[in-house]
Amino acid sequence: MPANDVLVLALPKGRILKEVMPLVRRAGIEPEPAFDDPDDRQLRFRTNRPDIDIIRVRSFDVGAFVAFGAAHLGVAGSDVLMEFDYPEIYAPLDLHIGHCRLMVAEPEELSHSDDPTRWSHVRVATKYPHLASRHFAARGVQADCIRLHGAVELAPRLGLCRYIVDLVQTGSTLKANGLVEIERIADISSRLVVNRAALKTRPDEVQDWVDRFRSVADPPPTRH
Repeated sequence: MPANDVLVLALPKGRILKEVMPLVRRAGIEPEPAFDDPDDRQLRFRTNRPDIDIIRVRSFDVGAFVAFGAAHLGVAGSDVLMEFDYPEIYAPLDLHIGHCRLMVAEPEELSHSDDPTRWSHVRVATKYPHLASRHFAARGVQADCIRLHGAVELAPRLGLCRYIVDLVQTGSTLKANGLVEIERIADISSRLVVNRAALKTRPDEVQDWVDRFRSVADPPPTRH
């Protein structure tokens, strides 16, 4: 099959990759052996399907690859989708993996005297400046957001800010850095995302993969 005819599936590196690969395999996609070799540095991989390749990129970059057509499908966290809000992306399916929460946190010793309902102006360190700004603006709070790409938990201790906005899974990283959660912004999970132009120009192929992933995505547990 000509390279231009091959669909490209963008997958995020790291923790989510381990969670999503069982779904990818149940959907009928088996990557070439190099994909599972931790010493292999290639980023694009052939699969058992001649009509689809996999690329492995940073979680924050999946949205860009899909939005601008370099990948036809991808798996992205709802945090990434909310932060960048790409109109070129359609997110038809919650895969029910990558569960965590987007939280506001601050030093524990300051939280006992802090009342979020009285905030009027905050300085925040975060990887999500747009999402954080929208959240605080909706509450009538002015937010100065400092964009950091890592080590966000250090910012309050070093006097960069009082608050952070970051993803929390177990809370252990916050606790290790003397921080506590004080406000929940959103619950996060990973979604199957599709380039809208690809869905229009190659509807049968793209929709077939959406349906395949829908059939293997685990539904959320039933609450009694």
